[in-house]
Amino acid sequence: MLTLEHFLTVGVLLFCLGLVIALSKRNAIGVLMGIELMLNSVNLTLIAFSRFSTGPAEIAGHAFVAFVITVAAAEAAVALALAVAVYRSRQTVEVDQLDLLRS
Repeated sequence: MLTLEHFLTVGVLLFCLGLVIALSKRNAIGVLMGIELMLNSVNLTLIAFSRFSTGPAEIAGHAFVAFVITVAAAEAAVALALAVAVYRSRQTVEVDQLDLLRS
């Protein structure tokens, strides 16, 4: 039988994998994919806590997950629009080559 510790272990592993991807990629799209993986691991842990909790606040985890999914969708849309705009002006999406704020 799966316990809360199993879900939390998978959530921690997914979060660490997303963090490594977000910090190691030079491509902006790869960084976004790492951030999305971290958000999904948080969703997994919220659902696990909601599943294994008892009492009147059982639905709170589901409500937080719906909010996180909404914010993640908005973040992905804005970030991809920014990546397209940067690519059109600089012809690259490599994070270390972007110096738009320098004069």
